Amino acid sequence: MVDIDTIGHKDVKEVGCEWMCYNTWQKLKIDGVLQRNGFTESEIQLAQTQVICRAVYPASELATSKWIKENSAICELTGFPLDKMNKDRLYRGATKLHAIKEDLEQHLSLRTNELFDIEDKIMLYDLTNTYFEGEKRNSSLAKFGRSKEKRSDSRLVVLALVVNIYEFIKYSSMHEGNFADSAGLEKVIDQLDYTKNTNKPIVVIDAGIATETNLQMIRSKGYQYLCVSRKKLTDYEIDKSRLSVLMETKSKYNIILKKVADQSDRDYFLELTSNKEALKEQGMKDQFELRFEEELKKIKACLSKKGGTKKVDKVHQRIGRAKQKYSSVHNRYDIKTTNDEKRKQVVKLTWKKNINKEQQKLEGLGRYFLRTSMDMVDEVVVWNVYNTIREVESTFRTLKTDLDLRPIYHKNDDATLAHLNLGLLAYWLANTIRCQLKSNGIRHSWKEIIRIGNTQKVVTTRGFNKASEEIKVRKCSQPTAK
Repeated sequence: MVDIDTIGHKDVKEVGCEWMCYNTWQKLKIDGVLQRNGFTESEIQLAQTQVICRAVYPASELATSKWIKENSAICELTGFPLDKMNKDRLYRGATKLHAIKEDLEQHLSLRTNELFDIEDKIMLYDLTNTYFEGEKRNSSLAKFGRSKEKRSDSRLVVLALVVNIYEFIKYSSMHEGNFADSAGLEKVIDQLDYTKNTNKPIVVIDAGIATETNLQMIRSKGYQYLCVSRKKLTDYEIDKSRLSVLMETKSKYNIILKKVADQSDRDYFLELTSNKEALKEQGMKDQFELRFEEELKKIKACLSKKGGTKKVDKVHQRIGRAKQKYSSVHNRYDIKTTNDEKRKQVVKLTWKKNINKEQQKLEGLGRYFLRTSMDMVDEVVVWNVYNTIREVESTFRTLKTDLDLRPIYHKNDDATLAHLNLGLLAYWLANTIRCQLKSNGIRHSWKEIIRIGNTQKVVTTRGFNKASEEIKVRKCSQPTAK
């Protein structure tokens, strides 16, 4: 009885990704953690809304509140009143969630193990950093350090993560921007005990963390470890009782694995030669050598210029600065100066490569060493275990790129910590969904999952019947096959 000409559509909002995340929130049973920490029903609804929005539409609190009101149907799922949504509530909600960070983290760690039947046999530990926009002069957290994004002009904050091979976070901590890679590992190892595993996992770490002190500490606590050796072995022999292993990786490049004959300590070493890494290192070597020689040519050109730097001490200072700038290549050059002793000036500058050192460098390209406390019964197993370190790199990529964890605009440290924690909570939702999809052969990035999910909308359709009565219904669009 509805007049077709009166039918219209209004209040069209996105719902697909929000619905996936809302159901995932329920599977992870997060509400129970919030309830036992004193959250009211309204605060739980706000937490649901806020974390899901951070996963689907990572933005500032102001932009998020506008998006909730104008673009998303999230409040229709969580039940939080739309008219009460504003940026101040989002700020307070994020701070309250950060206050129970450890409780949430431990619950989610155990819950995802239950959901996916995971036994944590391997733990991956690494650090990354993200930078601040703004001066942050009064911050005790924001410090200048070595930026992963080459943002040496900005202050940083460091994020340390322990993840398993399914990319689920086991432990996280935030540190000052100048926090050393090798610091803080003992606290991380102690935190792993809450997993209650009878068989302690293998700890996989990168070279920057694998100091002798850290390795001894890991061993003293009963864990096995696997890492890239911080030093390149020079005086060693290959174990002749073991065959060399030639492998093709998933990226279609070749690596050669050779077990090193027993060293003086108790660890095993595996020589790894990669043609891909050799090409990469060759390119870097050629580039740095070219730049170093250009610096020397500039110094040499000044010797014949009027007003150029010629004084012996000044010339040697310039050479020293060039060596400091290109510390990885200068030791392969023999540099000589010819001086005019009367005028105390350099009249000639020459250089040439040291053939022996150059040959040693070429032979070592693409070669590095894995070090482990495990019994090395199979070289391929050792390589596969170490290769899982790429999972933590994937976690950092999702956090920084898909969940927009960089840069940070917050002015005070409490807001910064709450912002980072909110990103980690959103990551739990994203990775749970991705893990389910991967088990079905779907390996999309989180951004691609959001794009596909956003094709589903919820819409109010209304029209008038012959009695001039308004008939309306609010329904979701049919989801596409994707």
